[in-house]
Amino acid sequence: MLRIDVLINSPVYLVGLVHVLNEAGIAVVSARTSPTEEPSWLADAAVLDADALPPPDGLQYITQTARTTAVLVLLSDWSLPAEEYLQASATGVINIRESGENLIAALRAVTTGAQVIPEGHTLPPPAERPDPPALNLSEREEQVLSQIAHGLTHGQIATRLGISPHTVDTYVKRIRAKLGVGNKAELTRVALLGRLPRPVTEKVA
Repeated sequence: MLRIDVLINSPVYLVGLVHVLNEAGIAVVSARTSPTEEPSWLADAAVLDADALPPPDGLQYITQTARTTAVLVLLSDWSLPAEEYLQASATGVINIRESGENLIAALRAVTTGAQVIPEGHTLPPPAERPDPPALNLSEREEQVLSQIAHGLTHGQIATRLGISPHTVDTYVKRIRAKLGVGNKAELTRVALLGRLPRPVTEKVA
């Protein structure tokens, strides 16, 4: 079952969208009307209403969200051009007035990694899209992140890797800075999306 985080500007539209998604067998794990409300890191994708994300912070919010999950942006007559949301790393863009059937199809597409764009629009150059989450991590940082993703504490990670808890804290700070994430749940999500290796069980020099 797909798990979806939904951010919609209109409370009435939000209620209707949640109903449509539930009827389609899609679980809404978080339903919000403001980007200041906490999203769910359990979501397989986020449906973001462009009207709930005023520029320029809205584009930054999309980029941040896209680091850990697929993003489908809903456009209105007052939205920026679709290409700007795609440049900000949205996986797909669709008009908010599309039928429930089309929206669900677009949502299922983005959760498989496919890009969805409105007719008549073009995709941004591939080189401008973000790197995979773990691409810039060192081998040791990937090991620490993998341990975190499997539920280990900093103390347990230190023991397994043969380093001090303070060193583990340092690695975690570096990882957060590189990936732009702020808490353990987000780090876990990044690790799962990046398909990092299983945690080592022996000390590594």
